[in-house]
Amino acid sequence: MQYNTIHVEASRSYDIHIGRGILAGLGGFIRPLLGNCRLAVLTDSNVDVLYGNAIMEYLNAAGYNACKYVIPAGEASKCADTLLAFLNFMAAEQLTRSDAVIAFGGGVVGDLGGLSASLYLRGVKYVQVPTTLLAAVDSSVGGKTAIDIPAGKNLVGSFYQPSLVCCDTALMDTLLPNIYRDGCAEVIKYGMILDAELYKTLHTLPFDREAVVARCVEIKRDVVQQDEFDNGIRGLLNFGHTFGHAIEKLSNFAVSHGEAVAKGMVIAARIAPLCGLCDVADELSALLVQYGFDIACPYSANEVYDALLSDKKRRGGNISVVLPRSVGDCTLVSLPVEEVGVLLSKVIA
Repeated sequence: MQYNTIHVEASRSYDIHIGRGILAGLGGFIRPLLGNCRLAVLTDSNVDVLYGNAIMEYLNAAGYNACKYVIPAGEASKCADTLLAFLNFMAAEQLTRSDAVIAFGGGVVGDLGGLSASLYLRGVKYVQVPTTLLAAVDSSVGGKTAIDIPAGKNLVGSFYQPSLVCCDTALMDTLLPNIYRDGCAEVIKYGMILDAELYKTLHTLPFDREAVVARCVEIKRDVVQQDEFDNGIRGLLNFGHTFGHAIEKLSNFAVSHGEAVAKGMVIAARIAPLCGLCDVADELSALLVQYGFDIACPYSANEVYDALLSDKKRRGGNISVVLPRSVGDCTLVSLPVEEVGVLLSKVIA
């Protein structure tokens, strides 16, 4: 079994294993970290149909007593009701502080699993096992956990690092094209913010999945190690997300995260030259279209502005926006919220 290991130094240090077919070795990976504990596997209805039996068999074969909780697939499950239901499930299963959570799924499952682990008994260990490209390169790494509330996306959460990330890239073979494309938006984001060479390679499809996932994880690792709690450079990872989250909220999450981030990146790129920075909007738009994204914003400037007023990146009367200086080089700009409204009116028809 071949895999690449990337180490993260944070408040809880951990390894990220990346390779094809490594899910079968999950029990062996976690044994040195967790010992002989009980495991609560959180997954969603889509992943459960495809791989639910397999992960339970692998864990049982490794000598683990594991129970499983399945949530409906989709962003609607990333809510307080689902969070409480899973916490009650763990309590009913009489899990103790020496036991652990396995978050086996995409971003919704990873966020819920991590937040649940941070809250249950004031904190139990957890392992991220991402099954989507988006979760592999983004949400499974770095320790951000959250749920959505009616006021906005990811407004209730915690910083809570996993004990391990096990990324079996073979699990992505069964992703629907639109779900895989969602992850490509985050991959393009990494190229835009910090790696022009990565961005260049993404013009050739299909890209080398294992190599690209590893490079994106390295970039995020480097950022998180400098700014674990999101007080500075980690804000660069939000390129496209300030406006993207507003679009998700306006659509009641009918617009997927990747689609929304793609639209948000284009909006940010169009704003950049209005702030005295470079204009890469056409180049970025062309690459996103190559990947099949619809980059048009379906909402008015006023609607997007009103939705982003509750964004967690707002600080008093200002909001942080990530803008490109060139391909592979972005910067955080703190703008008065009213100015953002004016800029949006100039770039959204």
